Amino acid sequence: MKHKPVVAALLLFAPLTACGSAQAGDSSTVTVTVGYQSKTINTVTAGTLLRSLGSFEKQLNSLHDGHTYKVDWQDYATGAPITAQMTAGKIDIGSMGDFPLLINAARGKQLGKPTRLVSVTGYNLRGGLNTIVTSPNSKLASLGDLKGRKVSTSVGSAADGTLVRALQRAGIDPDKGIEKLNQQPAVGASALSAGSADALSQFVAWPGLLTYQGKAKALYDGAELDLPTFHGVTAREDFAKQRPTVLEAFLKAQAEATDYLNTHPVAAAESVAKATGLPAEVVYLYNGAHGIATFDPAIKPQLVSALKQDVSVLKAAKLTGDVDVDSFVDDQYVKKALGSGYAGRLALKPSASASEVWPKGASRTQSFKTPAELLAYVSAHKDGIRAAYVPDATTGTLWFADKAVWVADGDELLPFVAPETAQAYVSAHGGARVVTYAEALEQAS
Repeated sequence: MKHKPVVAALLLFAPLTACGSAQAGDSSTVTVTVGYQSKTINTVTAGTLLRSLGSFEKQLNSLHDGHTYKVDWQDYATGAPITAQMTAGKIDIGSMGDFPLLINAARGKQLGKPTRLVSVTGYNLRGGLNTIVTSPNSKLASLGDLKGRKVSTSVGSAADGTLVRALQRAGIDPDKGIEKLNQQPAVGASALSAGSADALSQFVAWPGLLTYQGKAKALYDGAELDLPTFHGVTAREDFAKQRPTVLEAFLKAQAEATDYLNTHPVAAAESVAKATGLPAEVVYLYNGAHGIATFDPAIKPQLVSALKQDVSVLKAAKLTGDVDVDSFVDDQYVKKALGSGYAGRLALKPSASASEVWPKGASRTQSFKTPAELLAYVSAHKDGIRAAYVPDATTGTLWFADKAVWVADGDELLPFVAPETAQAYVSAHGGARVVTYAEALEQAS
């Protein structure tokens, strides 16, 4: 008890000595601290790619307001430490997924250090950014098979939200029906490989990475929930009010990075891969021209609506109380930063799903109208394919062609992310049958 006044004093002075303020002894130098997650690749337009392009620094240099700006980029594995640092006044701007954003809002309000959602990075309107995977040789074929099993996830993450909702729809109590292992993504991946976890529910890029490496296979496509999931940018309210032009400079830079990613998807994937150590093929699965994520800084109404629906999941897990989403969302800064172009971005819709091949040595991918056409091309160029992607026939979620579950329905070849959705199609279409990838290639050739 006797330490409370000291703590209060430290909190009182933290904003004066923390980031977003002039450095001691140099009233003209301002350091802006940005917290990001390099390997959560749906935040790259506010983190990894933005940093590599140098767009934020260029925007700050163009302010000409008498200050010299420095950017301190701090990389984290998840959103939780970014929130902790923000509420301590040590990070000005951060990026994270939707569920962590709600915790960010709740913690900020609880500690008297409010934060605001100021833009969006990557999103998927059906929920395809989260996937439940099992080991490659697992006999599990449906969500129902998870009953009584050990499932690894990161409690409080969007991937945990997907797991909870998916289990509920399958008639399984998410608290008592499984043994949930609360683990960081890397730990959960190791647990899956070691056999100490039967399944892993995680966010981008872990499911795609493990599948690409042959260490996992998909059990459930989060897009089956048909509920939007996204990543966004949050800023401390005091920072935003004290330095609105700096925040607007960040959002202008984010828009530049977004346009670069959308215009040069292969180059962007290669850049992010170089910075993170992730395979470019995995980065492209999520961030490519027809990838699982769509990038746009506009705060779309359907994303805000989804955020409101997420509150109940976090409350049930006793991770937050009520969260006033409407007061947390603050689009004034991104609207000002993007000006007349904001309305157009707000109206943009995700590009239609398509099958794509990334030929070896190519700086561009090649699209096909149907999965069968892609398979025919792959069959004829087996030694010249770097990666091949196909959209799930039900959800549109892009997946690696050689990792998809294929169904032959007469002359038609249909890919699915997960076995359960493939089986549902077969059950509803007489004569349809599940085939191997090799059989699908042979039929298409």
